[in-house]
Parts: sequence; structure tokens; C-alpha cells
Amino acid sequence: MEEKKGDKPKTRQFGAKRGTRSTAKTEKPATRTRRKVSDKDFEEEKSVKRSFRKTTSTTEKAPRTKRSFSKPKDEGGERQFTGTRKFGAKRTERPAFKGKDIEAAPRKKRRDVTAESEILSEIVARRQREGRTSPQKQKVLSLTDNENQGLVRLNKYIANAGICSRREADVLITTGAISVNDEIVTELGYKVRPTDVVRYGDHILQNEKPVYLLLNKPKDYITTTDDERGRKNVMDLVRGACKERIYPVGRLDKNTTGLLLFTNDGDMTKKLTHPKHGIEKTYSAELNKKFANIDMCALREGIELEDGVITPDEVEYVDESKKVIGITIHSGKNRIVRRIFEFLGYEVVKLDRVVFAGLTKKDLPRGKWRFLTQAEINILKMTVK
Repeated sequence: MEEKKGDKPKTRQFGAKRGTRSTAKTEKPATRTRRKVSDKDFEEEKSVKRSFRKTTSTTEKAPRTKRSFSKPKDEGGERQFTGTRKFGAKRTERPAFKGKDIEAAPRKKRRDVTAESEILSEIVARRQREGRTSPQKQKVLSLTDNENQGLVRLNKYIANAGICSRREADVLITTGAISVNDEIVTELGYKVRPTDVVRYGDHILQNEKPVYLLLNKPKDYITTTDDERGRKNVMDLVRGACKERIYPVGRLDKNTTGLLLFTNDGDMTKKLTHPKHGIEKTYSAELNKKFANIDMCALREGIELEDGVITPDEVEYVDESKKVIGITIHSGKNRIVRRIFEFLGYEVVKLDRVVFAGLTKKDLPRGKWRFLTQAEINILKMTVK
């Protein structure tokens, strides 16, 4: 039978020889069947060793979970997994040692704070009923407490008493001028207590805290601790200000007003009055006539007095009248400001010290005093360092 043009080609049955054609169009091609797994093949596959884990030790190996496969169930050769490890389980869940059962660690019991508190309360109540008190812990003293208890160096004790500086106190100690409890002490670094009796000659020294007091001195008061002639004294203005014994630092003339510092700190007094520290003092001097420009230039260049050349640190006119002059010096010579203007042919009518070692008389009326603030004390110590 001839094949006409336009007819669909006949399908060839799968596996048939070339040249043969299928007799029916609706017949499905034959499918390839899977080879059946025999018992022999299964045993060979089971005997194959499969190990992907590295050995962790040369002597011991980590246990390995066994896996086994059952025989094929059906003709399709499907296998069923019968391993002991569950699907998705982590490897860390395996036991660390083979053949040993690992018991879970016992859960830590929580403290019963309420029960402990009740027990402690019962113990305290029983002690109180029996008249017993709980032992008290010894108080740990700080450095300040130790110092207050008496751990104070002897040279500091002497300096705080207002006798001299610490360095000079060391000289007094080594020379045997200081006695503690009627025994001469020559050892540097020796420490005393407030209950000890420290003597310098016939005087008993008292360890006092440093006190700093600023006075705006008025006119007609002399600067001294005592006066046999009964004149007005600056000590009368600060009497009763504190229980510590204080004394003035430096001197101001009877007719000179302004700032005057009082303290019981001997070391500070020595530094404020010694020329090598160059403590600056500013004065406002009112003259009997105008201060000429030529004299101003001469004063700025420096003038020679009978005890040496003096050059002010700063000198300026205060007002337009040119009678009030502001002058800053660091010299501590006696009556130095008055002698400067007298040398140039002027008389000082009023002289007022307005600045001393960085301290000012702001908000301090004439004849009044006040204690220095801690900030001012720190500045003062830095100035004379």
C-alpha cells in the first residue's frame, strides 16, 4: 500500500527493528523496566565501607552511628532507611565516648533568699534575747583619718604650729631643739600624735590647720602683733576671727591702707615675703601734684635709690588728673613706694594696696575681713610654688 502525501508517518514501536512499523496508532510504546536488585548485589553494597569523618585522635575514634538498609520491598528496588539517628539531628548530640552512658548534669538549685533572711533574723533575735551583740568589723581608716589619728611628720607638725617652714623644722630637729614627751628627737621623719607634747625650748607647739584671712586695712592702724605704747593694732580688727593663732604677712605703714593677709602657715609666710619668689603688689598712689610725663618715663626706665636700683613692673596713670598713679612692684623693701615718689620730688597723700599675690579687695569694705576661698588658696599656693 502506497503512502500518500499528507498522511502522518507511522510510528515505530520502541525496540522494534528498523523497517517495521506499528500496526495500530493507539498502541503505546513499551517502557524500559529497571533491573531487579538481587540479594547478591545488596550484600555487596552493604559491605562497602563509607566513612567521611576524620579521625580526631590517634588512639581513640569518635563513635559512629550505624546505618542499615532493609531489603527491597517491591520490584522497583526501593530501599527503606532504618538508621538509629533521627533525620535533622545534630552531630553534637552523639555520645562522646563509645559504650559509656552519659548522665545529664543535675540542675543547680536556686537560693531561697527569703528562707535565709528568716534564719538570719531568727539568729539576731536570739542573740538579742541572750544579751549578746554581733561582732563589729574593725573600721578601716583612710589616709586622712590616719593623719588625724597622729600619723603626722614632726616637721609638718612644727610648720603647722606657725614656727617656721618644714625645711627649717628639719634643721631644728637635727640640732636637738625639739622634744616630744620630754624626750629629744633628732630623727627625720619621726611621726607624732595630737596627744603628744611637742616643745620648742620652753614653748609647747600646737598642731593647727592652716588658716588664711584677708583684711582691708584702714588708716591709723599699725601692723604688728603687740605694741607697748597701746596704739591701734591690726590684730584688734581680726581678734576672735578663729581659734588658731594667726599673724600678718608682711607690713603696711600706719597711713597705708589696703590688703593685708593673715595666716598661721609659716611656710607660706616665708614664700610670700622672700624676694626670690617675686610676689607682685599693686598700689594706688595719690600725689600732691600732677605727675609729669618726663618723670613717668624716668620711672619706667628705673631709678637708683640709696639701697639700689628699682624698676617697677608696671606704672600707669589712673585718671585724667595725673595725680593718681597705679604702680606694680615685686620688691619688699621698707616704704619702697613712698621713697620712689619722694626721690622724684612728689609727696604721697594716699597710698592703698589694691592687689596682693593675685588677691583683690573686691566686695571687701574698709576695716572688714574674710577667709579665703579654696580656689583662692589654690591660686596662692600656685603663685608661690
